[in-house]
Amino acid sequence: MKRFKKKIAVITGAAQGIGRRVAERMAEEGAKLVLVDRSELVHELASALGGDKKVLTVTADLEKFAECERVMAAAVEKFGRIDILVNNVGGTIWTKPFEHYQEDEIEAEVRRSLFPTLWCCRAALPHMLEAGKGAIVNVSSIATRGVNRVPYGAAKGGVNALTACLAFENGERGIRVNAVAPGATEAPPRRIPRNTAQPTKQEKTWYEQIYSQSIHTSLMKRYGTLDEQTDPILFLASEDSAYITGTVIPVGGGDQG
Repeated sequence: MKRFKKKIAVITGAAQGIGRRVAERMAEEGAKLVLVDRSELVHELASALGGDKKVLTVTADLEKFAECERVMAAAVEKFGRIDILVNNVGGTIWTKPFEHYQEDEIEAEVRRSLFPTLWCCRAALPHMLEAGKGAIVNVSSIATRGVNRVPYGAAKGGVNALTACLAFENGERGIRVNAVAPGATEAPPRRIPRNTAQPTKQEKTWYEQIYSQSIHTSLMKRYGTLDEQTDPILFLASEDSAYITGTVIPVGGGDQG
């Protein structure tokens, strides 16, 4: 399939995990890509996915609106427009019961997992509205119902609300906005971890509780693969879902989040 031939896609959090796999799969289907990450690892993808004519890699801190505006401006300068935006930045930094979170940790979780999506939508939207079309796919999480990740879950709940409200505002203006809510996913070890501190014995126990809950609430009793998480993102980004907007698709083996 070449669903993304002649399409320009901005993918955030593209250096590792789901974001990287989305980039690889979209490249296979003909897209020109703007790949964004705070890590320099993102630059490794340029030559692997088609070189300078097909791929622009950008390092940016997407927790800052000005950085998001810079990324979208660079995308338009390079390729002329933005057809697709996949907001993939986010992820739990700490895993523990809510009473153990400190004020600065709660703020950091929300900034990591809500603001990059909020800011990138705001920065990309004017470009899409000018073109009169576009598809936004936000990556949420089924952790909106779960243990030991309350601030992260709250941030992803915000992503779900953003998705619905933005779809309401822009459905008649040619912009579709949807989200996927991944469950637990088998992926290679992160080359740059979200939290560099060595976990204590107690913190390891709290993480094991997340693992146990994820398996228990999945009807399939297993983790998903990267491709199983990527397929719904590609579907929502493509014309295959042309009459779908304002929807959050849980991708957790039956766990609805």
